[in-house]
Amino acid sequence: MVAIQGELSPGFEEVGEAFQQLFASFGEVGAAVAVQAHGETVVNLWAGERDRAGSQAWQEDTRCNIFSASKGVVALAVLQLVDRGQLALDTAIADVWPEFGCHGKDAIRVRDVLCHRAGLNAFHPRLADDLIYDWQGIVQQVAAESPWWTPGSEQGYSPMIFGWLLGEVVCRISGASSFNDYVQANITGPVASQLVFGVDPEQHSGLAEMGPLRQPQKVVGSSLMEIMRADPRGVVNRAFANPPTLMMGTNKPAWRSAQIPAANGHASALDLAAIYGSLADLDDERLLSAAARTGCWQEQSSAMDKILHSEISFALGFMRLLPAGIRAQKYFCHPGAGGSLGYADAGEGFGFGYVSRAMGQYILLDERAEHLLSAVYRALRG
Repeated sequence: MVAIQGELSPGFEEVGEAFQQLFASFGEVGAAVAVQAHGETVVNLWAGERDRAGSQAWQEDTRCNIFSASKGVVALAVLQLVDRGQLALDTAIADVWPEFGCHGKDAIRVRDVLCHRAGLNAFHPRLADDLIYDWQGIVQQVAAESPWWTPGSEQGYSPMIFGWLLGEVVCRISGASSFNDYVQANITGPVASQLVFGVDPEQHSGLAEMGPLRQPQKVVGSSLMEIMRADPRGVVNRAFANPPTLMMGTNKPAWRSAQIPAANGHASALDLAAIYGSLADLDDERLLSAAARTGCWQEQSSAMDKILHSEISFALGFMRLLPAGIRAQKYFCHPGAGGSLGYADAGEGFGFGYVSRAMGQYILLDERAEHLLSAVYRALRG
């Protein structure tokens, strides 16, 4: 039995048991979970190893690549600018970024991008492998792109372009010298989170090494790889694998040091819980005002997604996913490839973070995160 480290507040013992079960029954090898409820950390657990060799123990502050769970931070940055009156949801991107307004993109609004209705899902030309590490080069490519369908007409998840597009808007509006500089000053700093885009090379050795989950999962519907195989030259393949470094570069120094807002945030479970915990506490206005926070959970678009081939509900940049059998109203989250999850329920007043180095096959809510999240709801609701 793996040794679980950390602390649990009274009443949350079931979450500890659920975390132990991940290692006993779900194939977990190195992970952490944290919960903040009404401003207090009530769950902070970690266990296993953070490297593939199994020689380095996971620590409380171990950070790993959270992939698309990063998108929640991108959405939050945009919502902050809207909250401060510096940007409007119905502002055309081209009004902020004139070079963007070509090839049928002139009417695309901030809202369209947040709700994955802009039609900018993948790059059409084959990109050089290292272009994703060059901010100016990649945003120029974003500006030159054309939509895959009429903007606003369909919902289609944007795995990568979402982050560079909105990240550039954040920099242009705020005047920040980089997207990460904005995040550190306005998001992570106020809540003492260590989430970062672009890890300092001297800190790479402390990051978790990502690898595949060795135990098969009971995935309902198609996995991402199955969807990609079904259309080898189509938009889904290009969205996730153009260039191929998007799929293969995760543990490389260049990936870790770059700023790829949609996919390479590095964080611990506690880092995610701190951000989502602040958003879930309606008395806490460090990140967003109470009025602006409604945009995190109010549905803006719901459809069978053309990229992920699943029925998905979006608020403003956040997904609306619930564990099976749970009912709630003010919930919002963003999962990441492989299993990571940042989640909040403002009705219950808690923020949740889960990170793992073992990447599963789920597109949306991984069964491990769902198992933990269900235990949190049971603990809170008695």
